[in-house]
Amino acid sequence: MSNEVLVLAYSGCSTCKNALKWLQTQGISARVRPIVDEPPTEAELAQWIDRSGLSVRKWLNTSGMSYRALGKAKVDSATDAQLRQWLAADGKLVKRPVLVDGQKVLVGFKPEAWAGHFGSRG
Repeated sequence: MSNEVLVLAYSGCSTCKNALKWLQTQGISARVRPIVDEPPTEAELAQWIDRSGLSVRKWLNTSGMSYRALGKAKVDSATDAQLRQWLAADGKLVKRPVLVDGQKVLVGFKPEAWAGHFGSRG
């Protein structure tokens, strides 16, 4: 297993900055991928959503402008396939950061969840 994790982050996101700072203090090397410039592809989402253990709807950044532009009613009536297409097309629609570490994917930054993951990483 690689010692480096992949983090999809947005440079203007304070949560992303806090997550990257947390990784650094834990001595965990991260390769940062700018989520706006390089959003997850539909193929990545197909794998990562499953690995995260979350529904595709939990991947939505519901506090962002992209979500508001779509509107709750449109999102609520969308299929999972449509949501994956929208997430792949607009990195700002994705809840961030997204951490990819081997087979495990974490969405959003919750220090306790990340600590639990890395504590059991071996």
